[in-house]
Amino acid sequence: MSAPERASAGRDDPVEAAASEWLARCEEGLSPGEEAELARWRLADPRHEAALVRLEGTWAALRRLRELPEARLEPDPDRLGPRADLRRQNSWLRDWGMVAAAMFLALAAWWALHPAPPGPELRAYVTLAGDVRRIALNDGSVTFLNADSELDVSYTAAERRVRLVRGEANFQVAKNPGRPFCVEAGRIEVRDLGTAFDVRIVGREVDVLVTEGRVRLSPGGPEVLVAGQRAAAIEGTPVRVETVAAERVGALLAWQDPPLQFAATPLVDAVAAFNQRNVVQIEVADSSLRTLPVSGSFRAENVEAFVRLLAQSGDILVNRPSPARIVLRKAQPD
Repeated sequence: MSAPERASAGRDDPVEAAASEWLARCEEGLSPGEEAELARWRLADPRHEAALVRLEGTWAALRRLRELPEARLEPDPDRLGPRADLRRQNSWLRDWGMVAAAMFLALAAWWALHPAPPGPELRAYVTLAGDVRRIALNDGSVTFLNADSELDVSYTAAERRVRLVRGEANFQVAKNPGRPFCVEAGRIEVRDLGTAFDVRIVGREVDVLVTEGRVRLSPGGPEVLVAGQRAAAIEGTPVRVETVAAERVGALLAWQDPPLQFAATPLVDAVAAFNQRNVVQIEVADSSLRTLPVSGSFRAENVEAFVRLLAQSGDILVNRPSPARIVLRKAQPD
């Protein structure tokens, strides 16, 4: 396909058109309702996020073009000569304007069809309760940021480094041995060795789950974690490593793609999945309930259906000390 055909296809692409409209609205400023609408649009299809990131890069390039000295040139009246009449001057100005506009549009089209290679990136991402976001990073990596989470991205030409400030993030890393990908979470660093993995901060604990490939965990961890292994690190204590069954891996990562599905999942893990997606928080008050197996499929936001199922078992008492808090306790025998 020729360059003009690609440009025409881009104009006719509804995803590109929607991304362009969103970018224009962002320039004018979004209301809280529009920000929520944009977040839903970005999550609805991986192409949405990619198109928006691509157009943001083109828009930034055009801003830089406007700052070039050539874009601000004005004709020198002395060069027109004292005998130049008004018609010649107007014609010169008109012709210069047409040439400048043509150069501007040509460069804009070139940037659109030839995006800049991955370079430095400094950005922060935050999600609220009930919001899960898919983030396309400029190196081709993809991050899923769980609800109520915060992530700082600090890319340089030599290294790709991100910091999980709070919450949970899943990383699907584009391979580039010459540009390491590192995740900081608390005092723990996870260095990618060509993989996909999940990092979660819960209080003082940092959990790392590897679903593909390998990672190196430091300090104090094993030399390498491989797919199917999960490490729990608390400052000042040895790192605990376990092998996780495939069905439990699915439950631990179910937050990325509702509904939440549990198959003999420990109650504590099922509750954590709901808490990441909802303002209403569930607390497991009795330690004897933590490993109670839970099975079923639930909409992530339907906390009530989940709690009703637990109450029907007869083994669990449900208390509601506040509208946003549910406490689960072991039922006492009559």
